[in-house]
Amino acid sequence: MAAPPLLTLQDIHLTFGGDPVLQGAEMMVLPEETVCLVGRNGSGKSTLLKIAAGLIECEEGTRFVRPGTTVRYLPQEPDLSGYADTLSYVQEGLEDGDDPYRAAYLLDQLGLTGEEDPAHLSGGESRRAALARILAPRPDVLLLDEPTNHLDLPTIEWLEKELKSLRRALVLISHDRRFLEKLSRATVWLDRGQTRRLGKGFAHFEAWRDNIIDQEDRTQQKLDRKIVREEHWLRYGVSGRRKRNVRRLDALHTLRQDKHDHRKRVGNVSLQAGEGNVSSKLVIEAKEITKSFDEFTVIEDFSVRIQRGDRIGIVGPNGAGKTTLLNMLTGGLKPDTGRVRMGTFLEIATMDQNRETLDPRWTVSQALTGDSGDHVDVQGEPRHVIGYMKDFLFTPDMVNTPITVLSGGERGRLMLARALSKKSNMLVLDEPTNDLDLETLDLLQEMLGDYAGTVLLVSHDRDFLDRVVTSVIASDAPGHWLDYAGGYTDMIAQRGAGVEEMDSARGQSVEKKRKGRKSSSKGRASAANDARGKLSFKDKYALESLPKEMDALAVQITELQTALADADFYPRDPDGFTKATADLVAAESRRAAAEEEWLALELLREDVEGS
Repeated sequence: MAAPPLLTLQDIHLTFGGDPVLQGAEMMVLPEETVCLVGRNGSGKSTLLKIAAGLIECEEGTRFVRPGTTVRYLPQEPDLSGYADTLSYVQEGLEDGDDPYRAAYLLDQLGLTGEEDPAHLSGGESRRAALARILAPRPDVLLLDEPTNHLDLPTIEWLEKELKSLRRALVLISHDRRFLEKLSRATVWLDRGQTRRLGKGFAHFEAWRDNIIDQEDRTQQKLDRKIVREEHWLRYGVSGRRKRNVRRLDALHTLRQDKHDHRKRVGNVSLQAGEGNVSSKLVIEAKEITKSFDEFTVIEDFSVRIQRGDRIGIVGPNGAGKTTLLNMLTGGLKPDTGRVRMGTFLEIATMDQNRETLDPRWTVSQALTGDSGDHVDVQGEPRHVIGYMKDFLFTPDMVNTPITVLSGGERGRLMLARALSKKSNMLVLDEPTNDLDLETLDLLQEMLGDYAGTVLLVSHDRDFLDRVVTSVIASDAPGHWLDYAGGYTDMIAQRGAGVEEMDSARGQSVEKKRKGRKSSSKGRASAANDARGKLSFKDKYALESLPKEMDALAVQITELQTALADADFYPRDPDGFTKATADLVAAESRRAAAEEEWLALELLREDVEGS
């Protein structure tokens, strides 16, 4: 017999400003079930999650939490004001019986020391502290609203593993496809105020959704044809008994009312980049460029050639220097040594990750027109601002809406509207996927795939990178960057690992690390521990586990070498031979990295014990 649900929402209704947001929405969360809640921006997902958390009262409907069940909620914008440091913020979320050391452990895993001043945290650091606060007590139900926003790839992948290990019920709102595909086991689709449930994970959602939309379209077409027939009868065929005519006329009124009451789906964003003149074949050439800040080298002796039509993704952990590298390649920042040569006839359109080019004093109209009338110069042709707004799902009544009240998704669409209105042959996009819904992401991917110019983009969205880029520039170690052909998954196949944290054991001596990485409110937990002359929990665990990992890799390498030495292997199984060769290269790379990490940590341990 199936266990009863931990949390149930039934027939939830809610209206904002006279407009219905939720109209009979429902959601059920079973023990240890992971549910992803999906829907367009503005559909009410966050509102429904807040109702589930008990933070908002619905106008109609029922919220039931099984007695004894603990529920924790992660907001999109956590509030840390009033706390002395991040550790006190996390510890206040603990209850009697909770492990008091788990708060410090989670902060360390998330790259925080616990000593950071909440008033000086970045968006990503605030999100990490909030994650530690809700994960520390091990609640029965976790409600997570955009948990991957502002997180780098190593933290996203750590979070996936942590959530899988919890064996707790989860409800996730996220625009990260890969994150949802790996974790979800059920899907709730919120559309026009109502919910539909699919008993499968997000990987099966889009085909299921498209089938429902097709069925709905066919139903509406049948309704339209029936109304036309009845209206024709009303005009030309009224005869016979009066009662029959009245009854049929009432039926026509009912059909018209059904058509009127039907809420149309929100349309799609219309994305089309304005293409400028054709650039030279060579777009960017960087030769042995280096950039340092104080004693920390961000980019060291990096070279790359970017040709017209290339779509380059730049990936790495927070603090690795992705935006710095992007600015150097596009001429916005000069290298300390080396040189960058730009091609000719370049017309660059840019979208920055912090939306800094948006003046908070502007309205939507002013942001699009540059505060110069009511027309937008789109690809060299004037368009009325309201017509252009509609392409990006802004309603006419938002023309004078201040930017400060826009949601994250609306600001993202506004930045895209500004960037794509300009003629260009090179797009420079820094975190373009932040806050965009899945449908808009689909269209952005299609647009970039069809774009004839060159694309440089920074992103933490693995699925987006796989679908868009032709090569990846990845941080391999502090200051070191390598160019890999293909998308993010191809990069992993070539290097044997994804983007990793910039921690103490990667490519730097202990002494250099201590000098170059100072403890601060934005520093990594391991760096802060080193500055105090201590080994972190993570370092101690790595010292114990790395020898076992190296032994296992040595066994795997021996087995692969033996298999490849068989002269009949390739003629018998060419694909297997190719795979075994790639596995051998990856295993040797992982063993070398593990040996290097263990050696650096062993040196650190000896240094700490001898001091």
